[in-house]
Amino acid sequence: MSLFGLFEHRASPENPAVPLTSTALLEWMGGQRTASGVQVTERGALAMSAVWRCTALISGVSAALPLHVFAEGTKDRLPAPLLADPHPELTRLELWRLTFVHRCLWGNAFAQKIRDRGGQLRELWPITPDRVQVDRERPSDANPSGKWFGVTDDWGVYHRLTPRHILHLPGLGYDGLQGMSPISAARQAIGLGLSAEEYGARLFGSGNMMGGLLTTDQQLTNDQADALKQRWKAKVTGLQNAHDVAVLDSGASFTPVTMPAKDSQFLESREFGVEEIARFFGVPHFLLGLTSKSTSWGTGLEQQATGWVRFDLAPAWLAPTEQRITKELLTGGAEARYRVEGLLRGDSAARAEMYRVMREVGAFSGDDIRDLEDRPPLPDGQGQGYWRPANMVPISDKDQAGPKSGTPDDVQPSEDGSDGSDQPAG
Repeated sequence: MSLFGLFEHRASPENPAVPLTSTALLEWMGGQRTASGVQVTERGALAMSAVWRCTALISGVSAALPLHVFAEGTKDRLPAPLLADPHPELTRLELWRLTFVHRCLWGNAFAQKIRDRGGQLRELWPITPDRVQVDRERPSDANPSGKWFGVTDDWGVYHRLTPRHILHLPGLGYDGLQGMSPISAARQAIGLGLSAEEYGARLFGSGNMMGGLLTTDQQLTNDQADALKQRWKAKVTGLQNAHDVAVLDSGASFTPVTMPAKDSQFLESREFGVEEIARFFGVPHFLLGLTSKSTSWGTGLEQQATGWVRFDLAPAWLAPTEQRITKELLTGGAEARYRVEGLLRGDSAARAEMYRVMREVGAFSGDDIRDLEDRPPLPDGQGQGYWRPANMVPISDKDQAGPKSGTPDDVQPSEDGSDGSDQPAG
């Protein structure tokens, strides 16, 4: 039975099972304060649109990819009941999407391994990383790796578990024990973005009225000054008073002192904040809606998307997941692999040309091409044959002297005496 549900877990300093160094306590206290004055937490960072989009993009695309199990070193598919239905409530996509979300925000994903009475893995229950503490001890027969997890369950009970009970998917880190939170690494950039958004909201919420000084030629008491200030704010601040007219008596005048948004490069700083977040997560700018510095049409964006899959999504997110699943969840020489061919496809004309060439040189059969296009094989084995041009035959010793006189170089007779037309290989 699982120790962990799906509801949100909140740490408290009153719980002795929660260490004082836990990042969950920082969230309980509002998160670490940045230089911009905004407190940033893993959950609160999702309020920034760039963080939300990067997290949704990486987790959604990764979880939606087909994940198959093959015999090691072959293309023979093997059944994998655990990967097909890993949770009694969550779908396969929902479970893996949640693990990728945890890795995007906390740098680590955890799931409890549920076994049946025979010791076979039957279910995976995700655990929010803020309730897990990872450490290492001297290896033993009971825990060969020495790695252990201190986990607080839904009822506040602290458990000390080993890799036999917990699946750990670490992200990029520096100690070989656990991954580092991307939110922690990008905390200042996220704080700057959130503060710029709050500044804009307050600016327009005050009717676009900037701060300044109310001056008068009279000597005012503290109560009189506060009354004048409240009167001024009630009259000119807020959307309902935007562009209204204020009347000041006693010779009072208003002098703005806040730096205008244009001078503080308000729009430029907000755009730069999105670019910074994109760099931290390795997501191309155009996938976040930034197309001002690149073409928004044609093969340029297609090549950027392909590059993202090849140089970031596959090595940073998919390959570690494949190897961790293979190492901890599969047995008997089986290995897990994502099918990314669909993401790497070019346009229809480019795919057709590639398939034609590969078909003509005998590298692809008809069924191979249909499989890459996510179509079923032809019935009765009609698409299993491999073809080659008859003029492309193995070079033998008697062929080293070159073609006989009178025979065109571009049409050579094959070993069976046929002309240069395409013939089946077998």
